[in-house]
Amino acid sequence: MRLLDRYLLRELCVPLTYCLAGFLIFWVSFDLFDNLEDFQSAHLTGAEIGRYYLVKTPELLVMVLPVALLLALLFALSNHGRHNEMIAMRAAGISLARISVPYITVGLLLSALVFYLNESLVPDSIQRAEAIKRGHQQSFVDEVWQSRVNFRNAHDNRIWNIAAFNTETHQLIEPHVEWRLPDGTRRQLIAQRGARTNDSWVFYNLELFTYAPGVPFDKAASKPLRTNILILPELTDTPENMELQLKFQRMNRIEAAKRTQLSLGEVRYLREHLKLNPLDRALLETQFHARLAEPWICLVVALVALPFGANTNSRRNVLVGVASSIFIVFTYFILHRFGLALGVSGKVPPWIAGWSPNALFAGFGIWLAWKIK
Repeated sequence: MRLLDRYLLRELCVPLTYCLAGFLIFWVSFDLFDNLEDFQSAHLTGAEIGRYYLVKTPELLVMVLPVALLLALLFALSNHGRHNEMIAMRAAGISLARISVPYITVGLLLSALVFYLNESLVPDSIQRAEAIKRGHQQSFVDEVWQSRVNFRNAHDNRIWNIAAFNTETHQLIEPHVEWRLPDGTRRQLIAQRGARTNDSWVFYNLELFTYAPGVPFDKAASKPLRTNILILPELTDTPENMELQLKFQRMNRIEAAKRTQLSLGEVRYLREHLKLNPLDRALLETQFHARLAEPWICLVVALVALPFGANTNSRRNVLVGVASSIFIVFTYFILHRFGLALGVSGKVPPWIAGWSPNALFAGFGIWLAWKIK
């Protein structure tokens, strides 16, 4: 790494660290005062409150990283402009593209970080935070039991109808399961209880009906298998699969139009194992493309901020550049929300809804940089 690259990175990383720390402190302080009464009524300890904010930190980082990078880039570039360092570097024969390499690298690294957070930590952060916040309340204890759960695995020809499903212990009350074997044989299980043990489903006080290929369900088997306990490892559906379908069933289009709520892995599972109507498929595919495009916001921010910050050599130009770039980036976020709304409603193809804001603003930033090179 050249000495110049190290210098530019140091001048960027210092304000970036301050911006991130400031956003985190401001958000935690504001949210703590806003929810203090709820924490007290829930009888949360200090450790539980700390764990609550620790769980929500990845979600916050995904939102604030692009804005923090924008402010840090503008601050660093305006400092270089005020001290005529940009002019000196350009006079030395260093192109704007070469000067931009450290900033583009940081944008790419932060994009990778956002992708990791989105896929590994963010999808369940809201539910986990609410579980901590309401863990001592009886209403929350009641909510872990989901009634009348209908789960369908279209890929493996299995249908589950469950009277009650415990999302914490994964117990089942009155599960009815129907599935088809590869040779066409159909089976129907009716049990009083079920549970997940050692990666297999265990059913209690059950009847198991088996139907030869072509025999309708209304002609019940004369001698079904009746037993007190039965382990069926062939039922590979997991409690996590059931919870994912419950999450997708509860997802409404208004919330889906505000932000991405499903990871790429979750989208792939739902795409493969559900039979979707056109509107649900539009919602799912829009979430998929928006999730793929979302991490690249950090790179887009870098591309937009660079031409504004690099072309400032006076206080007035600095203020104009800061105001203009902030306006453009917030316009980006508005168009991103607008694209999600059009995508989940089926008005535009999902890939256009997810990727067009990135392509539009990245191209705009590259065009501005080319004009001042």
